[in-house]
Amino acid sequence: MTFAFAMDWMNLLFRWAHLIVGIGWIGTSFYFIALDLSLRKRPGMKDGVAGTAWEVHGGGFYHVEKYLVAPKELPEDLIWYKWEAYLTWMTGFALLVVQYYANASAYLIDPSVLELTPGEAVLISMLSLGGGWLVYDRLCKSPVGRNTPLLAVCLFVLIVGAAYLFTHVFSGRGALIHVGAFVGTIMAVNVFGIIIPNQKKIAASLMAGEAPDPRLGAIGKQRSVHNNYLTLPVLLMMVSNHYPMLTGHPQSWLLVALILVIGGMVRHFLNRHDAGDAFGKFWWALPLAAIGLITAMIMTAPRDFSGAGQVSDATAKALITTHCAMCHAATPTHEGFEEAPKGIHLESVADLRRYADQVMAQAVQSDAMPLGNETGMSDEDRATLGAWISQQKK
Repeated sequence: MTFAFAMDWMNLLFRWAHLIVGIGWIGTSFYFIALDLSLRKRPGMKDGVAGTAWEVHGGGFYHVEKYLVAPKELPEDLIWYKWEAYLTWMTGFALLVVQYYANASAYLIDPSVLELTPGEAVLISMLSLGGGWLVYDRLCKSPVGRNTPLLAVCLFVLIVGAAYLFTHVFSGRGALIHVGAFVGTIMAVNVFGIIIPNQKKIAASLMAGEAPDPRLGAIGKQRSVHNNYLTLPVLLMMVSNHYPMLTGHPQSWLLVALILVIGGMVRHFLNRHDAGDAFGKFWWALPLAAIGLITAMIMTAPRDFSGAGQVSDATAKALITTHCAMCHAATPTHEGFEEAPKGIHLESVADLRRYADQVMAQAVQSDAMPLGNETGMSDEDRATLGAWISQQKK
């Protein structure tokens, strides 16, 4: 068994596990926010109950109550929702190690952005994830944290600022995946460091016969709501490396800002819909998301190379031989691959014609390929290749 083969299996298994536990975490987050917003005050409610909800699912009916702080007594079989969040972060970080840290030169570092050694890139990555949480936590605990609109603006600036820094340190793929990891770390530590500890303190007070501190529940609710609004943007960041129109854009940090607006507004609309007032005073959320989406589509519109001069087959062949064939060949010479990625071979003009659309997206319209621009492909090379591909479509 070769190292590359073993790493491929680790990548697959961690990615599979990350997807499974992530679905569980996101599902519970969405469910409990929707449940919270659907609670209604009804006659005959117990003391301390804030509201109740009637639900139907799978042929059964459910009656759910929410207490303002907690009931006077807790059952022994109290269910805690925490491991979904913990395992999502753990599998995500493991995937970051396998995909980006172990292949830093190819996936994380782009010498045209910043000359780094793999060790330096990994150190910056880990420090940025930890530092992001510390700044966020300080903001929440400061007077800013008591002003929800101001805190939302500060959090937006924090994430966009991190995106700007990442795009000036890492490769395009590395930058956007780190925005996802940056936000995901904030969300996971919210659960591990704030929400669950506060719930345990409330439970301990009840067991000791003391009145729980309602402030602990309010703080936990605040962080839970943050997680809910960040979920849609972070999901897109995590799949961004499949879309070079995002990762290869020269102002990808601005796209991050738009993604935050789009995801946040869609989530806000859905939340208000669950609360029964989406089409009332919150009607503007979806139009604002649409404006953000249209702006992102305009920003990522492909460049037109059809008006460029004629490029010979020999010139195009020389470019793919220099910049593509080391990986995309029947027998790759790149040490990181035993077979061509995605089964795409680029060893002849016929191969280039066959995969022209993929080459245009990955190596012309963006700089996603070659990985880490190891071969030093210039903007002029990309434009020349784009002109040749445009010629084939006439």
